[in-house]
Amino acid sequence: MDLIEWFKDRRKNGRLSKEERQREIADGLWTKCVSCAALHYTKDFQLNLCVCPACGHHERVGAPERIPQLVDPDSWVSTDDHLLANDPLGFNDIKSYPERLAQAREKTGLSDAIVTGLATLEGRPIALGVMDFRFMGGSMGSVVGERITRLVERATAERRAAILVCASGGARMQEGVLSLVQMARTSAALQNHRSDRQLFVSVLTNPTTGGVTASFAMLGDIILAEPKATIGFAGRRVIEQTLRQKLPEGFQTAEFLLKHGFVDRIVERAQLRPTLARILRLHGVGQVQAYRPSPQASLAQEQQ
Repeated sequence: MDLIEWFKDRRKNGRLSKEERQREIADGLWTKCVSCAALHYTKDFQLNLCVCPACGHHERVGAPERIPQLVDPDSWVSTDDHLLANDPLGFNDIKSYPERLAQAREKTGLSDAIVTGLATLEGRPIALGVMDFRFMGGSMGSVVGERITRLVERATAERRAAILVCASGGARMQEGVLSLVQMARTSAALQNHRSDRQLFVSVLTNPTTGGVTASFAMLGDIILAEPKATIGFAGRRVIEQTLRQKLPEGFQTAEFLLKHGFVDRIVERAQLRPTLARILRLHGVGQVQAYRPSPQASLAQEQQ
């Protein structure tokens, strides 16, 4: 067999079928950055706390992913998971409110748009609430307001620092005035917490808008924000059409609010836990248990 025949034979017998050529790739193996379109191996992307290594874009993360990033291992105890929303107004648009709730619960595995609980951060007691935008846009209904109110009241009674990680489109329209009244209830609970000289830290993530911004989100003794987070009340287009004016570049971003004094500090996600820990130490929140940081955490603190 000469060389030409050898190549012909190899091409004929070594040819892969169409099915063999189309290798199966597991769903979710790669993640595309919505900001710069860079592709990242999903596992590496998650290890980087869902922050794009190429452009630094902070992708939204749900409450189940956010909580382990902040609290000490094995310290988390959920509260008020049994509270579930009903349909007090019989609200119905394209779908009924109960249908939307059922779909959101199936999609996220959560019972509502916030997860609350008690934990420690570097051994210091905290009451933590984390909103999840995936659940009906993180909207605040009666259950979200009730969970926040109860969480803050527990924090006051047990002299814990309260920390709320906000991500919301505002009040939940399907509950009408019952949703709007949660703005007053959460604000009143936080005022009592402040009157007792207890610490409240608000963390604003993308997006934090509407009735959440107009109530508890902006009441923190210290207000932190993630980079480039959208923070505001009404939407940009609504404001421009109402005022008939062009808004400044970067309006309703974390950077714009920092420049104008509405936010105390912009903190990258990887630095959020050590920043919160430092705030707790400076505020004098005592440790309830010995805390031994990991070698990685110790190195990070030395570099700050």
